[in-house]
Amino acid sequence: MRFYFLIPAFVLGIAGVAQADIFGYTDESGTLVLSDVQQDNRYALLLRTEIGKNPALAVPLTGGRINWANQKRYAPMVAQAAQAYHIDEALLHAVISTESGYEPGAISRKGAIGLMQVMPDTGKRYGVKNLNDPRQNVNAGARYLHHLLRQFDNDLSLVLAAYNAGENAVLRYGKHIPPYRETIQYVPRVLALYKKFQAKT
Repeated sequence: MRFYFLIPAFVLGIAGVAQADIFGYTDESGTLVLSDVQQDNRYALLLRTEIGKNPALAVPLTGGRINWANQKRYAPMVAQAAQAYHIDEALLHAVISTESGYEPGAISRKGAIGLMQVMPDTGKRYGVKNLNDPRQNVNAGARYLHHLLRQFDNDLSLVLAAYNAGENAVLRYGKHIPPYRETIQYVPRVLALYKKFQAKT
């Protein structure tokens, strides 16, 4: 099945789109068409952010859960990894902020570990022995991002979708963002933070 977004702003990661309901339908050719408004009766509601029920969803992404003391503490280490693996330092900070909020002991329900929420299999792929060690964790995450940037020709939307959902998921959907709720929310959130960190440098 092919997949595309009707509104370019969503793909570009404009923060407001991440807070909108998502409607969609599958056309005759099997293409999934998405929009932030119900254009006509073909469109069904696929994702509701429920901002009215949960106002916290509208809070800026840089607020609340990011441990800014740890962000400052780990900044030199992040800078070293960015230089070593030729990645924009602001991108690493955006991913870490979204993945763990700079909490090195974070563990996801799926088993992702540490600052960059690296999966154990990804750690093994890069010979990392201890993903609980912040430096090893960031290096593994940076190496994986470097790999994804090359694989997806520096298309950040696809790179971030692959980091969240797995590169095979992006390939399975024809090098488009997979229609997973978490991934659809994840990509614009990281891109919004990326812009904020770029503005600080």
